[in-house]
Amino acid sequence: MITNKKHFSKEILKALAKLIVAGVLIGILKSYDLIIAILLLLKVIHNIYKEIIKPKTNKNWLLLVGMLLTGFGGIVGETWGVTNGYWEYHEVTRELPLWLPFAWMLAFHYLYKLERNLIPLLTNQSQKNKIVLAIILALILPAFGEVITIYLGVWTYYWPYQILGVPLYAFACLVFVHMLVYTILHYVCKKYRINDVVFH
Repeated sequence: MITNKKHFSKEILKALAKLIVAGVLIGILKSYDLIIAILLLLKVIHNIYKEIIKPKTNKNWLLLVGMLLTGFGGIVGETWGVTNGYWEYHEVTRELPLWLPFAWMLAFHYLYKLERNLIPLLTNQSQKNKIVLAIILALILPAFGEVITIYLGVWTYYWPYQILGVPLYAFACLVFVHMLVYTILHYVCKKYRINDVVFH
């Protein structure tokens, strides 16, 4: 169960607000993928500075590894999906918008930071409960962000069985990518005895 439901709800609401702002920003600027890419890259640099460069101790290298893995995995998936006609981006002159790798990197940071804030609020912080929390968050929040951008005309899915424009396959893919990176980082923490609240 949850030790502080009010704090838990507050973290979820903050996370939803960030998703709404990001989704609306991308939706409004969808024709200017270079501008979006620059903005998201600046956010990536800010996160790296804040959690890796600036701290004198406890530099969070896992964050960088997770962002790079998710960025790479995301682009592989995006290339596969667009090439096979499973989805399509609109109002850009290229098949894949320039901002995509940075969006995937920030998606990892977003979920990681949220999990890091929520796990201490669980009464039982077992590995099983951490995994359940990660799956629930990866299943719901990225899809919520996608609904916003889909309805603002950023892209369209052509897969069937959709909920608010997001196909069931996409839900599964989002969870798969996040949990694959989660599993890799869990074993990195185990092997090198890194004490991380999310992955250890």
